[in-house]
Amino acid sequence: MAQTSFSIILVFLLWCLTIAAGKKLLSHKSRSAITELAPASNDGICSSMVKTQGYTCEEHLVTTKDGYILNMPRIPVGRSKGKPCNRPPILLQHGLFMDGITWLLLPPEQSLAFLLADNGFDVWIANSRGTKYSRQHKSLSINSSDYWNWSWDELVSYDLPATFQYVQDQTGQKLHYVGHSQGTLVALAAFSKDQLLNMLRSAALLSPIAYVGQMTSPLATKAAENFVAETLYKLGIFEFDLKGGSVAKFLKDMCKSTAIDCTNLLTSFTGPNCCLSPSIVNIFLDHEPQSTATKNMIHLSQMIRQGTIAMFDYENMDENNRHYGQPTPPVYDMTRIPNDLPLFMSYGGADALSDVKDVQLLLESLKDHEGDKLVVQYRNDYAHADYVMGENAKQDVYEPLISFFKLQ
Repeated sequence: MAQTSFSIILVFLLWCLTIAAGKKLLSHKSRSAITELAPASNDGICSSMVKTQGYTCEEHLVTTKDGYILNMPRIPVGRSKGKPCNRPPILLQHGLFMDGITWLLLPPEQSLAFLLADNGFDVWIANSRGTKYSRQHKSLSINSSDYWNWSWDELVSYDLPATFQYVQDQTGQKLHYVGHSQGTLVALAAFSKDQLLNMLRSAALLSPIAYVGQMTSPLATKAAENFVAETLYKLGIFEFDLKGGSVAKFLKDMCKSTAIDCTNLLTSFTGPNCCLSPSIVNIFLDHEPQSTATKNMIHLSQMIRQGTIAMFDYENMDENNRHYGQPTPPVYDMTRIPNDLPLFMSYGGADALSDVKDVQLLLESLKDHEGDKLVVQYRNDYAHADYVMGENAKQDVYEPLISFFKLQ
């Protein structure tokens, strides 16, 4: 019965994405291949989510070496204002299907971005390519397959270096980093390749993702086992857009029903989150989920099936040789992360995406890390979404995290 249910969900997902892709292809016929306009200023994160709470906010645009134009809001001071000079900069990087609003979903006294600003940090909020506020390119149309020809490898090689360099150039300082989910994966991969370290003070990794071969998320594992992303790619669906059909509206309508507890909607994907309120799920659905590249979903599926952390596998020796100079994709070696890099890691016992067994593999890779440079926090009751939407995340995770940064 469970297998049948998952099959129905996967078929429904394929149908929604196929309909959405059809609409995009029709609209593409009447468009020239030019970069789309940036969102109107009154629709940006600063105007809609930050300034409304009484905080100063600036919108910055960062261009990657491969031409993607990324939106990066900045909260230079806290609500009590004060001097913006010499505040330690900190970059917040969201996870898969999310954008920078991840860090602003909770009320100001509970959201990590606002808490950091109020605690003396200069806060920069990343928005990865393809998400709502980062859908521009110097030459490619958002509707072209070339625009979506990337996986998280490109986030490691282009997005992170561009955002790090921009923050350092603007502030003249090294920065702290916070990543959630995919935001931890790209950071760990970069650190293992000796990238970004000259611009980094310390890093906090929430729901760390490196190895995913033992994840227990039913939806994620079934999608990988059934090659859902690969099927979509063969159908010509290069943008993986969960909001392209009526899925989000359907979920929001369900949330309005008093007979349904919306906190359970994420369970089959993230694990049983302990600390989400129905109201926060409604706010989440106002803004998320965000698009990613179907190629990125293929890459993550490969990791789930193979249990490895490696670059994208073209599954063709000639193609791999052309891209990497070897028949198999290079591996990101977690043991190469410098032992003296200050790291704060927090993971949850109920997390179905950042599974405890996979996190233990990561920690084993870091076994030689200097004892005073690695802080590991374990929350037995936390699942994946609790780290960015949990009502008690402030006292459970954010306050220890802020204390860690202040010590660096």
